[in-house]
Amino acid sequence: MGNDNWYKLDNVAKVFLATLSERDTRTLRLSCMLKEEIVPEKLQQAVLLAIQDRPQMQVRIRRGVFWHYLEDTDILPEVREEDERICPLLYIPAKAMLHYKVSYFRKRINLEIFHALSDGTGAMEFLNIIVLHYLKLTHPGQLADTIIHSGASAGDLSQDSYKQFFGKKEFGKASSYGKAYHPGGLKLPYDQLQFYEIHMPVDQLLSKAKALKVSLTSYLGAAWMLALYEDMPPRKRALPITLSLPVNLRNYYPSYTARNFFNSVSVSHVFDREIGLEELAVEFDQSFKGLLSEENIKKQMDSFETMEYVAPVRAVPLFIKQPVVKHFTKKSNQRVSLVLSNMGVQRPPAEMEEYIETYTGFCSSNHIFSTIFSYKNDLSLGVASPYANTGVVKTLVRKLTETGIDICVYATEVIR
Repeated sequence: MGNDNWYKLDNVAKVFLATLSERDTRTLRLSCMLKEEIVPEKLQQAVLLAIQDRPQMQVRIRRGVFWHYLEDTDILPEVREEDERICPLLYIPAKAMLHYKVSYFRKRINLEIFHALSDGTGAMEFLNIIVLHYLKLTHPGQLADTIIHSGASAGDLSQDSYKQFFGKKEFGKASSYGKAYHPGGLKLPYDQLQFYEIHMPVDQLLSKAKALKVSLTSYLGAAWMLALYEDMPPRKRALPITLSLPVNLRNYYPSYTARNFFNSVSVSHVFDREIGLEELAVEFDQSFKGLLSEENIKKQMDSFETMEYVAPVRAVPLFIKQPVVKHFTKKSNQRVSLVLSNMGVQRPPAEMEEYIETYTGFCSSNHIFSTIFSYKNDLSLGVASPYANTGVVKTLVRKLTETGIDICVYATEVIR
């Protein structure tokens, strides 16, 4: 593959590049747990086959005068047994490297990818392509006719869908949420993150959400809000607790892109009276659903995307532009207490299901970031936290356990 091809980065990717750090590496980690031990040589072959299906991943991020850009690269991925931190740094300026890596541990296949390259939806499809090739190699003849293909062309997969669908009309009005509550206490040393994997049965959780006529996201969102509130010192209880929820824009627009195409909406609550989980879940659900109208999503995104076309912004050199983006992102982050990203029900091709145990995932963050993955009857919450204090996570688990949900928790060790 030559270096003749280059692509502009989408606006979300530009934000990730301006704001990554040793702690918040802006890396996603998606994992597929199989029912059998991984054979490393077969996984290596599978990844090399998968990049032929998704050459969009075979790029290097280069620095231009005004913006970064993507360029095709000849560097090939090397599969290794997991031996590094979760969500490692996958972009180092001027270093020739891929911005994703594949590792394994026992029965688990991990895909870690720099968020500037793709969002959760694009990365999950890439992981499933790797898993399918792996299963074809380890079970010859069993999945010969199985494919993962959205019907998208190479152009569709590389499309900057933000530019395609947004930024062509007037400026929309930005969200007006004020500064939100952030959990207190010391952050972990050495730019570490603590990771928790919390598993529970989908049917138990779904029955509680359905009884209230709310979504599973809203039920868990309300539980997180209450867990944060219990951690709140009395002097801060006038502050809102605000959850940021990424939204897959492919659900609203006809896009097949493998690149970033998501937006975030925020649900906020001020605890000015006593409120229980059930009542809060109903309130959360009403707010969340109101934010998900196509009109609201469009208005919010037009203002964001139009910024690039304003001549003074476009013409500012990168070394000036990046600190400005960093400043405004930091201000925006002050309005968020926790990020809750529902990756939805995982539906690989039916023929793959008998080999797959479950899916999990994490996203690096300077705050608490929780993902939700559902597969068959297993719901996995992947929680990344920069805090030494584990109180908020313990409270969440206790609250859900008190409602009768069976929970299993795994956590990483950290160096204190």
